[in-house]
Amino acid sequence: MRNVITYVIAFLFILTLNFLLPRMLPGDPLMAIYGNEALIAMTPELKAHLVERFALDQPLWQQFGAYLLALVQGDLGHSYYYNSPVSSIVLGRLPWTLLLVGTALIISTLSGIVLGIESGWRRGSRRDKSLLTSLMAVSGFPDFFLGILLLIGFSVTWKIFPLSGAITPYSGLSGAALVLDVLHHLFLPATALTLSYIGASYLLTRNTMVTVLKNPYILMAKAKGLPDRVVRYQHAGRNALLPVITQTGIQLGRMVTGALFVEIVFAYPGLGYLTYEALLARDYPVLQGVLLIVAVSVLIANFLVDLSYSKLDPRIRYAH
Repeated sequence: MRNVITYVIAFLFILTLNFLLPRMLPGDPLMAIYGNEALIAMTPELKAHLVERFALDQPLWQQFGAYLLALVQGDLGHSYYYNSPVSSIVLGRLPWTLLLVGTALIISTLSGIVLGIESGWRRGSRRDKSLLTSLMAVSGFPDFFLGILLLIGFSVTWKIFPLSGAITPYSGLSGAALVLDVLHHLFLPATALTLSYIGASYLLTRNTMVTVLKNPYILMAKAKGLPDRVVRYQHAGRNALLPVITQTGIQLGRMVTGALFVEIVFAYPGLGYLTYEALLARDYPVLQGVLLIVAVSVLIANFLVDLSYSKLDPRIRYAH
């Protein structure tokens, strides 16, 4: 119950911040929301409609009420540049970002866990030192820099993967061919994110594994004559997972931020590239919509991680 209240407070803080940011700027709030260029070309009728829609001629608390009412109805505002509701624009790009971040998060976390367990089990060996050195070196590069290197190597030089986009335009593909085409475009941006964030899961798992292996129940399991694989994964590895699950929620927020830059490098049509386009066009309602959707998505993901943590370790339920 305490966690639920914390997340509700965080959600209300995000809504309030998203509401106040454009209104804290000096000058006309409508100008802060839409920009000078949009207001110059905007018709008087549309301007009057937007003033009424945002209740900009009303006190601040009434504006906030209108803002919350619009959000409940799924209205994030209207994009003057795209001439379309912000909600439809953002939701149209969101699946691509979820596909990219979800793929990279799953692969980097699972790979980091397996490699961390193996490395911690063989601490001090040549394999452990090689994994530790190589993964820490790769993870030290920014995700967008890795993306640029992959793009130059595999798209420009060797022409193995496409330069940009999420699907081949005007290809008319469907079914399995379309899925393969999507995966073909996804490979490089997902690889850039995976390489950049696998080191965090690996290092935490390895260090936790080294600590867990010193516990008495591990010595008892070995004394029973259980196979090394059973001791390594079912006894030590399972208990080494708990801090990694917590860290995954934190890593998700960082990965979403990294995905925004990686999408720009590969012109991948997700929320990151949408943010880039909106910045160039100074389309502030779209920027607000992206900020809100990303913040709420990370908040929900962290909440789900908290729930799964208590399931993995029942002792958490009785900690308070």
